[in-house]
Amino acid sequence: MAKKSDYFGLDYIVSLILAIIPFTSWLCGAITRIQEGKLVAGILRLVFGWNIIWICDLVLMIVSKHILRLLNV
Repeated sequence: MAKKSDYFGLDYIVSLILAIIPFTSWLCGAITRIQEGKLVAGILRLVFGWNIIWICDLVLMIVSKHILRLLNV
């Protein structure tokens, strides 16, 4: 069985595919952070999640199977 990953508890391969596509990474990252109760982090991902955060999410998803957790507010 595949290991669970960040985006909504989906399998790692599905989460990796979602992380590769910029729009889905931006949207899923924001929704994931809001579901975790981190409203400010989710809003910041909506505003700034299309550039450097997307690249960091992609690298971290490949390396550690988790998205970037820059702000825990």
